[in-house]
Amino acid sequence: MVKAIIDIDKRTNHLLNIVKAKYDLKDKSEAIERMAGEYEENILEPELKPEFIAEMKKRQKGRILNVPDYEKKLTPRRNV
Repeated sequence: MVKAIIDIDKRTNHLLNIVKAKYDLKDKSEAIERMAGEYEENILEPELKPEFIAEMKKRQKGRILNVPDYEKKLTPRRNV
């Protein structure tokens, strides 16, 4: 376990106390770990939410664009 001395403002301290009380945690370190875990789960690597899956299925059923000369348009031109 890593030990750290940090400076936090009153608002953050108050928030940590609320999290600590809400989840019946022993100390603010556990509150920080809880908040970091929820941040990771919800912000950094969110699971595919049902709304997202529904939107992707809807798009799958949608119209597909047909681009004539697709490869010709995407191939870089060479100046000769």
